Amino acid sequence: MASVETPTILHLVLIAGRKQKDKLLAALAGHGGHIINVYYGTGAAKTSYLSETLGLVHEEQKVLISCLASKTEADAIFGMLLTEFRFDKPNTGVAYSIPVEKLSY
Repeated sequence: MASVETPTILHLVLIAGRKQKDKLLAALAGHGGHIINVYYGTGAAKTSYLSETLGLVHEEQKVLISCLASKTEADAIFGMLLTEFRFDKPNTGVAYSIPVEKLSY
């Protein structure tokens, strides 16, 4: 009997300014994000530290969005974050993924 390979599931995490929240949520849902969660926070670093070391502008109002996606969906989401939200530019956002080995719900 041949074994069936299950698709790789990833936990995606995005951190961006709160002004982008609604657009990011719509884009994630449209690209196959599942179990989407939103957390609000404020930046912890001091403006002078960011300015001196990274050249970033401090923005206190942050949103952290997490969701689950298959590897294929995650690849599409990361591509969308680069093209539509310009996550490759400074002061736009950070996104990363963590593989989920097992999931029970």
